[in-house]
Amino acid sequence: MSGVNKRVLPGFGLSLGFTLVYLSLIVLIPLSAVFIKTTTMSWHEFLDAVASPRVIASYKLTFGASFLAALINAVFGLLLAWGLTRYPFPGRKIVDALIDLPFALPTAVAGIALTAIYAKNGWVGSLLEPLGIKIAFGPPGVLVALTFIGLPFVVRTVQPVLEDLETEYEEAAASLGATRWQAFQRVVFPTLFPALLTGFALAFARAVGEYGSVIFIAGNIPMVSEITPLIIITKLEQFDYKGATAVASVMLVISFLLLLVINGLQAWTARRTGRAI
Repeated sequence: MSGVNKRVLPGFGLSLGFTLVYLSLIVLIPLSAVFIKTTTMSWHEFLDAVASPRVIASYKLTFGASFLAALINAVFGLLLAWGLTRYPFPGRKIVDALIDLPFALPTAVAGIALTAIYAKNGWVGSLLEPLGIKIAFGPPGVLVALTFIGLPFVVRTVQPVLEDLETEYEEAAASLGATRWQAFQRVVFPTLFPALLTGFALAFARAVGEYGSVIFIAGNIPMVSEITPLIIITKLEQFDYKGATAVASVMLVISFLLLLVINGLQAWTARRTGRAI
């Protein structure tokens, strides 16, 4: 019996070969083409394409708004996941289904809907306009759109961990005299943090590349509310393929480095939590 092959899918070499070929065709070759196209530029041309004031302003808005939106989603996504898993209430299944709406909704439709709501004559914008708060057609509109499309990533990442986390641990902490905040801080949060960090990373990555829902509500004002994906599209429309690939390569490198840091922090946190347990 010891010599019986218990693998469901035998053939490691064939499986690995298929995986590498598929990964290369879908991911590695297209991304490599971006860098190969960029290498045809001189260093001076590259700097002119990626370091102009307009492009740098788009970097700041894209990565800054993406990071802030992911941070907001990490907080409120955790609260939503907590409410959906720990408290039964009427209409919970409907709310749970609505969480996935940004997944199914076309990004252009989301952008139009958000613009209609947050414009100065919209439902929310008309209430904020007298207070001097302008959401649509500015950086706050970009933040709203990126928060909208990134929320499901945090909720759906944290929710299964909360469902598997037994309430007995919290009850034991309460029986030892811990307050609710202390039980959450010392017992629940260390277990949730790796999943929360994963949801943050996914929401951030999704926000960095978002285009459709942002261009409607951003206003697309150069140096103010213009995102980097729009810069790339503009260069492509002007047949500046080298400039577009240069900006895209910078976004790829920065995104990869940030995600590498986040994933490293997640792995470190998981090992530390495992040792503590």
